[in-house]
Amino acid sequence: MKRVGVTGMAGITSIGSDWETIAANFAANRSGIRRMDEWDRFTELNTRLAGPIDDFQVPAHWTRKQLRSMGRVSRLAVGAAEQALADAGLLGDESIKDGRMGVSCGSSTGSTDEIKAFGNMLLNSVAEGLHANSYVRMMPHTTAANISIFFGLTGRLIPTSSACTSGSHGIGYAYEAIKFGRLPLMLAGGAEELCPTEAMVFDALYATSLKNDAPQTSPRPYDKGRDGLVIGEGAGMLVLEELEHALARGARIHAEIVGFGSNADGQHATRPELITMRRAMELALEDAGLEPSAIGYVNGHGTATEQGDIAETQATSSLFGEHMPISSQKSFLGHTLGACGALESWFSIEMMNRDLYVHTFNLDEVDPQCGKLDYLRNEFRPMSHEYVMNNNFAFGGVNTSLIFRRWH
Repeated sequence: MKRVGVTGMAGITSIGSDWETIAANFAANRSGIRRMDEWDRFTELNTRLAGPIDDFQVPAHWTRKQLRSMGRVSRLAVGAAEQALADAGLLGDESIKDGRMGVSCGSSTGSTDEIKAFGNMLLNSVAEGLHANSYVRMMPHTTAANISIFFGLTGRLIPTSSACTSGSHGIGYAYEAIKFGRLPLMLAGGAEELCPTEAMVFDALYATSLKNDAPQTSPRPYDKGRDGLVIGEGAGMLVLEELEHALARGARIHAEIVGFGSNADGQHATRPELITMRRAMELALEDAGLEPSAIGYVNGHGTATEQGDIAETQATSSLFGEHMPISSQKSFLGHTLGACGALESWFSIEMMNRDLYVHTFNLDEVDPQCGKLDYLRNEFRPMSHEYVMNNNFAFGGVNTSLIFRRWH
């Protein structure tokens, strides 16, 4: 078995596209959530809250030809991948094009402008707005395909379109591809573009926040006064590398991935099951050869939905006990769906390396129905840990757990 290191990390979020900016906003309790006045035309949509990226600009060096096949979700994914490759010292390195680097990436869906155009064809029998690249922009594996094409990567391509676990699946499957010796390098992560239809998915389930006139007070993961989730957008990408390969080229190693667990509830499409959530964490521990006591911090999924928060925290508490520190960065970004597993993995590594852990914003009073855990509240907490875990759970009953180890 090969060991797997993280040699590049990057992300694009509503509160910044580098760790220093993002961490400053975390510290100042500034979230990326705002009222979406442009959604007022959707009269049957109850929520008006979201975490949009308002300042994303396509880099000037990207060509028109490169952009043709990319909707917004792919542009965010490629942008994060470019930054991650630069962080790894591999941007512009021709050797990554020889088959040694692959891509493992996903999103909940492709770009919805193109989906709208196909829907218009079915509804009105006209092909207005459709073009040669429409399908490529909307297909479920558009992020992975566009990253591969943009950088000329000819290694393994693993599409991971599994809703809120798309990013964590991307990292987990890439880790396994390297661990089992299939190739030495992978770009791994996930992305999501903001669309009111995704807000409507949760609105129809009465699971969205309605604090429309107080955007900075929502979402409220684990809080007794939460009233639902808020949708966000973003992209996160990691460069994973076989450790011997990384050391041979003198690469900086941010962390080592030592465990990955994934399973399915097999019960209900939208109701989480704490037994199988716990089992996913146990699978990650077994993969890493660790006891639960080795984990120092859990980065929770923390969507601010009642069923999700309660099931997740009860599962976590039953495995680790009441002294396990936990927090959720969705309180600052909203739920970035396909991107969250990758962004939260990046944040977990940054926190571990800096011995400084981000709290859950808006967590004033922990819901007594949630599992007994050490909830990080109000401000950063200094802690030093060898191992951290990142958990994500998705519609369809999909569960993932990743374990990162500090690199010495």
